[in-house]
Amino acid sequence: MDDWSDYLVCLAISEAGSLTAAAYQLGVSQPTVTRRLQALERRFGEPVFERENGQSRLTPLGHKVIAHAKRMRDEASAIERAVIAQDQSLSGLVVVSASEGIGADWLPRALVSFQRDNPGIGIEIAIKNNSANLADREADIALRWNGPGTQQSLIGRRGATVGAGLYASKDYLDLHGRPEQVEDLADHACVGWSMGDYFGWPSTIHGTPVLPRHVSMKANSPASHVMGIEAGFGVGVTSHRLARRNPNLERLLPDFESSLDLWVVAHETVRKSARVRAAFDHIIAQMQADGAYFSRGEASIL
Repeated sequence: MDDWSDYLVCLAISEAGSLTAAAYQLGVSQPTVTRRLQALERRFGEPVFERENGQSRLTPLGHKVIAHAKRMRDEASAIERAVIAQDQSLSGLVVVSASEGIGADWLPRALVSFQRDNPGIGIEIAIKNNSANLADREADIALRWNGPGTQQSLIGRRGATVGAGLYASKDYLDLHGRPEQVEDLADHACVGWSMGDYFGWPSTIHGTPVLPRHVSMKANSPASHVMGIEAGFGVGVTSHRLARRNPNLERLLPDFESSLDLWVVAHETVRKSARVRAAFDHIIAQMQADGAYFSRGEASIL
């Protein structure tokens, strides 16, 4: 009898791009992934992947196997969601996915009171800078920026609006001068993002983009980004809640304000679970109560 999980190993290789990356994703050794793939290919009598320069590419047979494996995973996830949905006990594990800036800072403090009130529920926080796949049960609840996403089976509520502005270190400004208008930013270095521009760089009142002299540093981590501003790399747009923790940072051009909405999202089936519903509602309530912290960087209530 076939080991159905071997097909999911193939799916992991296809999505990760290599056997090594798939092993890391699955939490097993690379030789284990190789052995299971070879066993499956021996049963088929032909390869599922072609290997070239360390990468694994699907063969024509492989494309068919992966199409079926995706449906298998979808059905397995649907079974798990159905089981969770009928569970009305306040016990078990709730997995919450969030980006580093929220998940490593605010979220643990927001959830500790929930766990104290519900000692039968365990909390797992999964830090992901890309969106967790809720349909595939990568998480029960996800905190997402600017909306719940396009998947129709998801439900979400906007929990908070995160405000941001232009900041630079006082040392940098003493050395390079303080911009008095948006156009002056063209004479300054920029601390930017390497994974998409969360908060946009300002434009003139006429809508003309103002480009910095050069991008002196990029970061894919909010903590690293604001640390780069503090260290003196240049001017950056960062959230008030992170910037105002550091007395060496100075806000520039206060008329410029940027913002992102922070949403709490769950799969519509899993949301019927008592423990997931309770955690979902708790996170929303905590975000709304801490609204001034998110929007203006005032002291958190937590």
